[in-house]
Amino acid sequence: MQALINYIKHPSAIGIGLLKYIGCNILSDKLYLKWLYRLEMGKKLNLQSPRTLNEKIQWLKLYNRKPEYTTMVDKYAVKKYVAEIIGDKYIIPTLGVWDKVEDINFDSLPNQFVLKTTHGGGSGGVVICKDKSFFDREAAIKKLSKAMKSDIYKKLKEWPYKDVPKRIIAEKYMKDSNGELNDYKFYSFNGKVDLVLLCYDRGSGNTKFFFFDRDWQLKRYNKIGKNAPRGFMLPKPEGIETMFEIAELLGRKTVYSRVDLYNVDGAIYFGEITFYPASGFDKGRLPEIDLLFGQMLDLSKIDNINI
Repeated sequence: MQALINYIKHPSAIGIGLLKYIGCNILSDKLYLKWLYRLEMGKKLNLQSPRTLNEKIQWLKLYNRKPEYTTMVDKYAVKKYVAEIIGDKYIIPTLGVWDKVEDINFDSLPNQFVLKTTHGGGSGGVVICKDKSFFDREAAIKKLSKAMKSDIYKKLKEWPYKDVPKRIIAEKYMKDSNGELNDYKFYSFNGKVDLVLLCYDRGSGNTKFFFFDRDWQLKRYNKIGKNAPRGFMLPKPEGIETMFEIAELLGRKTVYSRVDLYNVDGAIYFGEITFYPASGFDKGRLPEIDLLFGQMLDLSKIDNINI
């Protein structure tokens, strides 16, 4: 019933659903993305001279395909890749890895842990256990089983995920002294990182997102930032300068990427590297900022364009 209500409220969802179900198998990646962009964003995709970040992300899906990107998006394999660059101390401990959901040894896991699929994006393939006494194992298995069938390349044409092995990993549950785990998303444009998106107050159920520059000055790049009162500021995190340096090291070989890090009472941990935030269909970004970010990304600097 809810699905029917959603289709009524958003008629374009019918077209998107049909396209993802049928079109992904018969259309070329380029034609598929053109149709998907029009349905998702309500406008034509400009691949000839892309200007906005959303448009350039679609362009990158098609024409910037380096083999090492597959390792960089694999949530298990990327740990070794990152450790070789910045060191093991920044890697969240892995508690287990399995090829099938039914192979997960829940009894071997501690009271708190995180499970995630290695080939997925977003929260669809993530299960968090804060207390085994209240952990719904059946719900976790159901969610992970569904996530194991997902295919980001097929549905969104995110090429690096095409050959990522489908596995499940268990990681140590991380939290700071306040019981929180703020997420810092660093934007790398042509190997330079001068901007971070702080995902703040997650535990409230109402996560807030604020952009800051390298000097920890608020940038009014989204709605919440634009409407923040004059003089608004959040405490500068301990070690933020090091986090910018780490993000730049990890993003230096990419023309565009987002490097996610965590800060646990000053201890820094790697989260993930993503090449296509919101898969290039970010409708929440202010139009003028989508254009600004697009201007910050110079596609002419790519040395292996696959057109």
